[in-house]
Amino acid sequence: MQGTDKRQPLRIINSVAPIRICDNGGWTDTWFAGHGKIFNIGVYPYAEVQIEVYPRDERADAEHILIYAENYGERFAVHPEAGVWDRHPLLEAAIERMRVPEDMAVQVTIFSEAPAGASTGTSAAVTVALVGALDCLTPGRLTPHEAAYAAHAIEVEMLKRQSGIQDQLCSAYGGINYMEMFEYPHASVSQIEVPNSIWWELERRLVLVYLGKSHDSSQVHEKVIAQLENAGGDCKQLEDLRVTAEQSRDAVYSGDFLALGCAMTANTEAQGRLHPELISQHAWRVIEIAQEHGALGWKVNGAGGEGGSITILCNSLSHAKRAMIREIEQENNLFRNIPIYLSRHGLRVWERNRRKEF
Repeated sequence: MQGTDKRQPLRIINSVAPIRICDNGGWTDTWFAGHGKIFNIGVYPYAEVQIEVYPRDERADAEHILIYAENYGERFAVHPEAGVWDRHPLLEAAIERMRVPEDMAVQVTIFSEAPAGASTGTSAAVTVALVGALDCLTPGRLTPHEAAYAAHAIEVEMLKRQSGIQDQLCSAYGGINYMEMFEYPHASVSQIEVPNSIWWELERRLVLVYLGKSHDSSQVHEKVIAQLENAGGDCKQLEDLRVTAEQSRDAVYSGDFLALGCAMTANTEAQGRLHPELISQHAWRVIEIAQEHGALGWKVNGAGGEGGSITILCNSLSHAKRAMIREIEQENNLFRNIPIYLSRHGLRVWERNRRKEF
């Protein structure tokens, strides 16, 4: 099977999973925290996966598995039996874990409109969507919760990366979430159900600003991890973060946007106390502009550091929000507003297999 193959696939499997913003309580969903409380919001744009399934060609030179990383313009063969992940390790490791049946040939297309390294859990969303789609190739079905933990295991067990659990869970569940990690990595997820008027108003007020380059602060993160590991899971630095998750949950339930903005800002300040470099100069400049336009709060997404993105909660005036976005984008040609919509669903997987529809 090649990318130019004119054969019609026997099956087409689709999956999507939302990215994550406004992760108040982040850093407490980690192994060194031990237990945690996290608030976050699943939003569009989704990570998308599509699998085209063909009968396996018995020719020795026929490829069994092809990956098309559409954002990178790369199409390449994967050989799970070799145990080597050298092109896109996260994708290759996921395919090895999920085990494509030997009698199938597949092309796996991965695409996301969210920039890579935007600190919005994009890699987690891609992995959750990929796990969900690959799960359809074999008997039995993973629940969304199980798909999230499979995606987490791919990162921490197979690739030996540092990763909390909240990104994968948010991608699996979608919506507005309050998570309690009672013992790493085990967590419960409570979805926050609110009237449409609160949902729509929150959606209207939120702005996601990409700071112009992929998140990269591994050295800073290692310093913070060493500090927190030595301080223990119940240290004040982590407790300050856990409290903001509870405050965010309560604020959304009551429709109190001022309280939500205060919780977001408190979380960002707590991040800064972990290490000053977790709030970059670019992030501070965006925050200054947001303040000038009456924003209620701001959250540096993810763990913080250079690059990445920031979530802003605006006031009640739409024209003030639009003026803020214009000034932010004019301030630096790297800054970019990413349109977002709250996702009412998490991981979704579906299939079409009728040839007449092509």
